[in-house]
Amino acid sequence: MKARIAVLPGDGIGPEVIAEGVRCLRVLAERGGHDLTLIERPFGGAAIDLTGEPLPPETLTTCQSADAVLLGAIGGPKWSAPEAKVRPEQGLLELRRALGVYANLRPVKVHPALLGASTLKPEVLTGVDLLFVRELTGGIYFGEKRRDATAASDLCTYTVTEIERIVRVAAHLAQQRRGKLVSIDKSNVLETSRLWREVATRIVRSEFPQVSLEHMLVDAAAMHLIRRPRDFDVLVTENMFGDILTDEASMLAGSLGLLPSASLGEGRRGLYEPIHGSAPDIAGQGIANPYGTVLSVALLLRHSLGLTAEAEALEQAVSAAIDAGALTPDLAPSGPAVSTRAAGEAVLDRLTR
Repeated sequence: MKARIAVLPGDGIGPEVIAEGVRCLRVLAERGGHDLTLIERPFGGAAIDLTGEPLPPETLTTCQSADAVLLGAIGGPKWSAPEAKVRPEQGLLELRRALGVYANLRPVKVHPALLGASTLKPEVLTGVDLLFVRELTGGIYFGEKRRDATAASDLCTYTVTEIERIVRVAAHLAQQRRGKLVSIDKSNVLETSRLWREVATRIVRSEFPQVSLEHMLVDAAAMHLIRRPRDFDVLVTENMFGDILTDEASMLAGSLGLLPSASLGEGRRGLYEPIHGSAPDIAGQGIANPYGTVLSVALLLRHSLGLTAEAEALEQAVSAAIDAGALTPDLAPSGPAVSTRAAGEAVLDRLTR
């Protein structure tokens, strides 16, 4: 396998967790005889400091010519003043749009050794294994924005085509899992959600008759994710709802730092990143959880490079490291805890045995 991978360390803890993901990627490439070229570029707040732009042209060109993009995290107080005209998040939205990665996959699986890491009861969490499919390039985040001295507005728009393609992705994944799909909307209030529900029903009934489809309002979904998370298999929803619900779902696993994501489009190129933010409050301390990034590397190997065996080996190595007690402070607040580097070493140790 020969591939080019754009590496965007980003801001805050981004460079720290990316370093561990890259180490794992290099070890697997060497072990499998794969020729992977990793190209690092500035992105987010770091890019604003260097160039004045969150997504410099050179960074975008590198990402567009790569087979996959690995991203750490972006943002921080330095660039988040309300009056700021240039923000790191603008670069992320533009990158998603430019790459056409409209389907964001966020798996949530509770590791048995971490049942105590969540604030929920272990009997609620045992056996939880769900997959969020979030529409990523439409909705209110990308709609027209207006603001004056007395009011502001953000336009939420969805087309039939946008809904059809994300529902097809989700239904296809449900076919490969337990055959259960929940579509989340707010159709009792929003016109976009009424369209969403109509299109989702038509697509699943006509193209995926073997998939069981349930519609759920977003407020009910937020409640049932905590009340009965084991009942969910695949969940599909629009951009903003997915952003909020997947952060909530991360608490099932015990920490935001554990969860990976893959953003995919029509081709094999994808954008891979942990779902956590840049966590500027702990940046530079060497205590950030790298597992979400390492598991994002596993998704990269599977979806963009087609290296399923390597992806499974990496996922098993992370699981084994957690079983061995290599837990960063977010997972072991009462201690003993390990550093970011030590957690990465625990994974590498199991990869090289």
